[in-house]
Amino acid sequence: MSNWYDKYLSIYGKSLDEIPESILDDVRRQLAQQQSQTPEVSIVVIAYNEERRLAACLWSLSELQSEYALEIIGVNNHSSDKTEALYQRLGLQYYNESRQSPGFARQCGLDHCRGKYHFCIDADTFYPPQYVDLMMTRLKLPDVACVSSFWSFFPDEQHSALGLHLFELVRDAFLYVQHFKRPELCVRGMVFAFKTDLARKVKIRTDIRRGEDGSLALSLKPYGRIAFLYNRKARPVTGYGTIGSQSLWQSFVQHVKIQGKGLTRIFFKKDHYEDSEDNLVKPRQ
Repeated sequence: MSNWYDKYLSIYGKSLDEIPESILDDVRRQLAQQQSQTPEVSIVVIAYNEERRLAACLWSLSELQSEYALEIIGVNNHSSDKTEALYQRLGLQYYNESRQSPGFARQCGLDHCRGKYHFCIDADTFYPPQYVDLMMTRLKLPDVACVSSFWSFFPDEQHSALGLHLFELVRDAFLYVQHFKRPELCVRGMVFAFKTDLARKVKIRTDIRRGEDGSLALSLKPYGRIAFLYNRKARPVTGYGTIGSQSLWQSFVQHVKIQGKGLTRIFFKKDHYEDSEDNLVKPRQ
């Protein structure tokens, strides 16, 4: 049975020179058609050395079906490969951020976007056609400051569809329980959207290596709820950045060990983000 994202996988992992010109031309045309001069929703893609994955992501974004006026913009986060050339080839407006970290990249996108609503996009992820509109059913609510969704992995030779289904079932159940008291811990940047004006009030942390998404969500809580969308049609599909080269079983065991060390934390609310020394960005000398 075919999946909605199979065609994007046909170019996933390929360099710019390996992708057929006809596909690049089609994506460029479709991206241009998506752009509005007066956007209500900003779709912001951050990319660091994502030449081999970015085109597939942008292909999926070029086929979004939305009732909202959109802008799709990119951030090139000090890449050393052809990430910037790919943005140029596809005619996408983008901004260069020389300070390398997800926090700096996301803040750069926030500084330049024009939409009332801001969608964070990771360059190694595919987004289904109804993603924006389904997320907006939560984000437009007056008592909501930000919204997040669940996500899936695409199967490959090392990760079977059945194994992934079981892995995601356990993970999703844990995240569901966790979200009642610690919703910020369930937020991931690839499936995160928020109201732009609120995020500009609190800004995105750039002094940490990871967790800028959950930290932002926590900072937004005084302005409204962190909402979650549990809808298979709004579930993006990504690669294995959070699993790596491990088997699903190895990843599962590792996650259990990590989560088990502080399991009680999910039952108590927090009003501040807990930093660890190894996660802090060291200032340049």
